[in-house]
Amino acid sequence: MPYIDIPSRDDYVSIWYITNSDYGNVGSFDPERPTCILLHPLFLDSSWLIRHFDDPRLSKEYNLIAFDQRTCGRSRCRPSQWHDSYVDAADLAMACQALLLPPSHILAFEGISVNAALRLTTLWPEQVLSLTLCDVPPPTELQWVFHAYDELLQLWCHAPDLDSFEHAGNEVVTFMTGESDNLDLQDDVCHFRPIAPQLLSQSQLIAYWEKYTPPTKRLRIVELVNIMMNVSAIWRSFVFPAHVSRKRTLLRPEELASIACPVLIIQGEASPIAPLKYAEKLKQHLPNAQDGPRLYVVKGAKACLNIIPGSASIVNQVFSKFLAQQPRARSDLLPSNMTIRERSKVALSKLAEFVGIPSIAQRDPCSPLSFSCVKADVAKSQLENLMFYAKGLDKAYCPLGRDGRPLRKYSERKKEAHWFQGDKHGNSYIDTSELQAARNYKGYKQSHSKIANSPERPVAGSLTANKESLVTDEVAQDGRMRRTTYNASSVDKHVIRGTMQKVVTQSGQLPKGLITKALLPS
Repeated sequence: MPYIDIPSRDDYVSIWYITNSDYGNVGSFDPERPTCILLHPLFLDSSWLIRHFDDPRLSKEYNLIAFDQRTCGRSRCRPSQWHDSYVDAADLAMACQALLLPPSHILAFEGISVNAALRLTTLWPEQVLSLTLCDVPPPTELQWVFHAYDELLQLWCHAPDLDSFEHAGNEVVTFMTGESDNLDLQDDVCHFRPIAPQLLSQSQLIAYWEKYTPPTKRLRIVELVNIMMNVSAIWRSFVFPAHVSRKRTLLRPEELASIACPVLIIQGEASPIAPLKYAEKLKQHLPNAQDGPRLYVVKGAKACLNIIPGSASIVNQVFSKFLAQQPRARSDLLPSNMTIRERSKVALSKLAEFVGIPSIAQRDPCSPLSFSCVKADVAKSQLENLMFYAKGLDKAYCPLGRDGRPLRKYSERKKEAHWFQGDKHGNSYIDTSELQAARNYKGYKQSHSKIANSPERPVAGSLTANKESLVTDEVAQDGRMRRTTYNASSVDKHVIRGTMQKVVTQSGQLPKGLITKALLPS
């Protein structure tokens, strides 16, 4: 199986990867072709890079390899409060060294991948031939995005039934792509299955989440969202206004200035999550990029450049032309002059110099968690967050059948009124008979009576905002406190009087209904 295990005393991680080679492994790479590493976007995995793997402009000219981030897809890890983008970069670097990968071209999509790719380039520059970043995120999440993540986390992790989970998936699809009426896209995400690239759709997204990140695996989502909401950013806070959070592990100007390889930035013109101005600012903070950083704007594109067919094709065209301008490199699989431990120790020393914390250089070089720059107070909050969501994990709802496949496509759901939507009289109802029948189902009881003994189990230890506003320390801390006091049973109501929007507005707790238009930018 194409897994890379990274053994260490304080961590457990096994990274899944895919390639375009004949036998699905690195050993069958063509040494005459350069190698490209593709990093998947947020909430998805390497299987969603199929539009790039199947494009002959890339697959016939380059060796392609893609890794699943430790909390995504088929990769496995133990939940950790120390996980940040530096840890993701260390995972990637150690996996490349274990596979004896040659220096490679990097293509990274969206927040977590862009942040990891930048850190990889600063700490392991010899591993990167060129850097291509798609949809560069803001330095910290925009406030409306932060609150949207917060609400979606509750909907996703505490879904009591299939309808509720599909509703959460639909909200995430709308949030990610800006499309709310593409049933094919919903089917793919919620009930993922092998598909042709031309059929990627909304239903596929929901199918994927039902299989790989159901409520029974909610710690993966919690840890992933922690990176985005608490510790993920690009620039150091003093580059921006003083109110921007200083608790995040941000890249400093000297780190960005150390990037000397060719850099290409591909940004959607109309992305509400990753506004174009932040790509332009990042370009200004890469003064030493070879021949200067380049910025290509995809006209009319909103987000998810790797999913929307037209945008993905443009990315492939621009990326392939950019690579054609670079010197042709071979892909001989040769052992490095330094062991993984020795090279990681050098990277830790470099990181200690960047962040000004000498003790980092003395950490265990075999553990990716040694590269974490999460502050102690944030780590404490994130540990409490993980422990909170770990409660009742064995009793969480699973949207899969006994065969391990989704029960239905999103497009096949019943068209009857759901309690999330009110009827013509303004009242919302939920049919408890179907819910009770599902809970009485033999397979349901069996699936909820087993407590897995897995290394992935944890160890002890105003909603509307200006769409340009960034998250502050106070907002981040308030969000962390709210997430650990959330009561999942508070949404278990058979009849809700009035519209959901009215109920949500009047509620004193964190809203758990629809992400209304007030949350989204106009």
